[in-house]
Amino acid sequence: MKKLLAFILCFSIFFSVLAQDHEVDSLQLFMEEMEASLQYQKGDIPLENGIGILKVPDGFGYLDPKQTEFVLVDLWGNPDGTGTLGMIVPDNGGVMGEQAWAFILTYEEMGFVKDDDADDIDYNELLSVIQDEAKETNTERMRLGYEAIEIVGWAAKPYYDQTKKVLHWAKEIRFGESEETTLNYNVRILGRQGVVVLNAVASMADLPAVEENIDPVLNAFSYSDGNRYADFNPDIDEVAAWTIGGLVAGKVLAKAGILALLLKNIKLIGLGLAGLFAGIWKWYKRRTELPSVRTIGGNDKPEA
Repeated sequence: MKKLLAFILCFSIFFSVLAQDHEVDSLQLFMEEMEASLQYQKGDIPLENGIGILKVPDGFGYLDPKQTEFVLVDLWGNPDGTGTLGMIVPDNGGVMGEQAWAFILTYEEMGFVKDDDADDIDYNELLSVIQDEAKETNTERMRLGYEAIEIVGWAAKPYYDQTKKVLHWAKEIRFGESEETTLNYNVRILGRQGVVVLNAVASMADLPAVEENIDPVLNAFSYSDGNRYADFNPDIDEVAAWTIGGLVAGKVLAKAGILALLLKNIKLIGLGLAGLFAGIWKWYKRRTELPSVRTIGGNDKPEA
């Protein structure tokens, strides 16, 4: 179904190209048409699983889970886009622009995460552990067709807000031999039975813009009654195996790492598709400029 939708969209864009002057930049037109096909929402969004409400921050638009899957899989080339709660995208960036970045929302029902260790964690030591783990997973990453990954360091050192029960940090990541590094900004909002996850993936150049919007984004989500961290009931609720340190350590093969790889290649994907449309355009021009034909034996063939 997703491939069919992509096919239909491609041809709608192609015919839009035919309707324009042939000197129109096909890549720019592709970007604009694709953005126009998405339906961004504003205001209060009840999340699908009933876990809470997202109040879309000023300057952002929200894409529902179905559209988010389309963006992740069909536009960005990610092998899997299921299981999200949607994504919020800066109004001035979109999902196809060269400076595109976005927060991907998910929910992990892992149980009640105790925060007793928050003040005792040596984040420099934890970084070394994460870097070593990344090296160990590179053989498997490359076997699956992905580039090797290097955790360069903290782009923003982990910080836990004890009052709001929010943990956030950012890693600087390098994929393969690329000179450009990628930003992977992580937010975890603790609840009664799990955590709401917001992952912002962008280039390192976008770090100031991401940091500028962290507070509005954090304030945008609120758990529904009965799902808040304070609603924990030790008699009936399960305690997670994860702690604050465990959330930061995570696993580098997680979906967020793959998204970071793909996000930095949006421009290349767009250029490839634009090249496809340019090829179709040339084919169309040749067909319309063929010499007159005559009927020979009931078949139409060009004159020699």
